[in-house]
Amino acid sequence: MKAKGYMGRILTVDLTTGTITESELDDSVARKFIGGSGLGAKILLDEKIMHCDPLGPENILIFAVGPLTGSSLFNSDRFDVVTKSPLTGIYAESSAGGYWAGKFKKCGYDALIIKGKAASPVYLAVSDGKAEIKDARPYWGKDTFTVTEMLQHIEGPGTKAAVIGPAGEKLVKMAGIVSDGKHGRLAARCGVGAVMGSKNLKAVTVNGTTQVELADKAAIMAINKDMSGLIKQNMQGMAETGTGGGLDASEELGNLPVKNWAGPAWKESAAKITGLTMAQTHLVKNYNCGSCAIKCGRVVRSVSGPFKGQEIGGPEYETLGLLGSNLLVDDLDTIITANEMCNQYGIDTISVGGVIGFAMEAFERGILSAEDNGGNPILWGDAETIYRLIKDISEKEGLGAVLSEGVRSAAAVLGPRAEEFAAHVKGLEPPAHDGRAKFTAGIGMATSNRGACHLSGFAHDFEEGAVLEDLGSPALPFRFTPEGKAENVFRMQNLMGMFDSVNACKFALFGGLTVDPLIRAVNAATGWDMDRKEFFETGERIFNIKRIFDNHLGIGRKDDVLPQRMMRSRRGRGTVQLPPLFEMLDEYYGYRGWDELGVPTSETLERLGLTEYSFPGSSGAS
Repeated sequence: MKAKGYMGRILTVDLTTGTITESELDDSVARKFIGGSGLGAKILLDEKIMHCDPLGPENILIFAVGPLTGSSLFNSDRFDVVTKSPLTGIYAESSAGGYWAGKFKKCGYDALIIKGKAASPVYLAVSDGKAEIKDARPYWGKDTFTVTEMLQHIEGPGTKAAVIGPAGEKLVKMAGIVSDGKHGRLAARCGVGAVMGSKNLKAVTVNGTTQVELADKAAIMAINKDMSGLIKQNMQGMAETGTGGGLDASEELGNLPVKNWAGPAWKESAAKITGLTMAQTHLVKNYNCGSCAIKCGRVVRSVSGPFKGQEIGGPEYETLGLLGSNLLVDDLDTIITANEMCNQYGIDTISVGGVIGFAMEAFERGILSAEDNGGNPILWGDAETIYRLIKDISEKEGLGAVLSEGVRSAAAVLGPRAEEFAAHVKGLEPPAHDGRAKFTAGIGMATSNRGACHLSGFAHDFEEGAVLEDLGSPALPFRFTPEGKAENVFRMQNLMGMFDSVNACKFALFGGLTVDPLIRAVNAATGWDMDRKEFFETGERIFNIKRIFDNHLGIGRKDDVLPQRMMRSRRGRGTVQLPPLFEMLDEYYGYRGWDELGVPTSETLERLGLTEYSFPGSSGAS
């Protein structure tokens, strides 16, 4: 039986055989795993590809949406990509907004599973109830923006495309997937674009028109009316300054990455690259994703550099941090140019900024030389160094071929001295949030299923009195005390699992959205009677199924750590104490119902209805 809010079908494409099939999405599966990353994680685990080569044909690539996608509800036009990561070797998910998700769902599907590998470059064209594999050889080697425009012309008005660039084609392990082309959005993290490239799949175009059937459309409209106005009003600041509006405050807290996470105060320079400064000097207009009232997207005009005078996409907070302060760059045009290059190549600005910062420190310490980089020094804050390395990483040339494998792999090549300052968690480079600045950020990144990720928990922005009233845990004390941190991260990770599965933008939380209105929206879309207990338990189930995938690959307590620099050294400024991670982990594992090695116990699996996923040799086996 198909639940309302769903299309009830999953599309599977085997690129090796050219076979295209459909299967039903059962209502009971939908209710247990919702959609988006939750449904994607279940499919990934069910396919039993844990030990495959992430860049081999046995790996699968899943695009999934949720019950709110296509409903016109606030901030809900999002999709998740789920696979095994070539960068980390473990569970991978990456989320993006834009307009692709709604168009895909209206093709009549809740998920797309890509298997195998095409013999030559292809793209997949999906429309109302059908899909076709088409020749992509004319588009291979071209940048993401060019290909998006070409495919929209070929496939017709209203078409949206999710595309890889040259980085994905060359299997760069930090390559992402660009949706909507210029001024679009990226599913950037974990190397999902490299998996797509390994399958010789250049793009997935979508152009559906089938309306999503909702259980109570009037209730959806009422919730949307109430919440959209509130969100728009409360988020006016983000609309004006973008996600980079709080960059100077982040620097004040010691949260902003500076000089590969080792730099002290950077106040005057930080002021030069904030969202407010960009709005005053470069902003042309802002834009929004589908069904969004916030409009945090930036269109800027470059004042100098290779794109001088052009209107291009403006960098987000994470990019300003990793390609800006992390590299000691306080020139907005340099960051804007680097961001545009990454978008055209189709590569994650967070991981690229992280690995370039690592290379700059390795050069400063004498571990790398100019000869290692084609005779070119690797200098802090130097624009030409950054542009050259982005190109070389994206094309896997020279030193770029080593760096394209990610910080963890590059450090292993350069030796033990380099591993001391290699910033990653489980192989994924950190976003622009320091685990020393807020202890919730520290434990959240350490336990995230995909590696260093602030969004899988998002607890760092809800502490010191700012906790959600209907979250179920109390307001947190001072950010440098362990009290209450494990509980809040546990609850916020479960909540974020639901956000990533119903597919709603988390920024709505800053606008006034809380747990109860989100539950009402899910029930209005589906016709369910989900209460708060079931809602959080479902989020907990989703988090655990991702952990089980990682457990199969040997991930456990030994991996739930922060980069050595965040564990051992104080930066001063806002990071005057070190997070007592191991103390907090004990408490966190207690809330999770995991054993001392970080594996869900048999009791936890039974409580969450996951006994079929227990495995021999672990304390989670029944």
